[in-house]
Amino acid sequence: MTTGDNKMTPIRLVFELARADHPRLYDDLIQFHKGTKRVNRLRVLAYDGLLVQSGLFAATGGQVLPNEAQMGSGEVTNDLFRPGLEE
Repeated sequence: MTTGDNKMTPIRLVFELARADHPRLYDDLIQFHKGTKRVNRLRVLAYDGLLVQSGLFAATGGQVLPNEAQMGSGEVTNDLFRPGLEE
């Protein structure tokens, strides 16, 4: 979403996560003390999930791997420096 002056506005999230809702996510996040490290971990997990969902990476056996079409090419490395995903 953009404001009138076309600058991106930050999104502020406050949420509660119970272990009963998502045990694996809860167990992963609880390893980090409350604060920046936990928030950064959640960001990484969310972004990796977007990459898998959009088809840029494939999740296999607990690992996230580049799609076979991209393996061995510079596309994966080059994509690290592209702008973030947009709708």
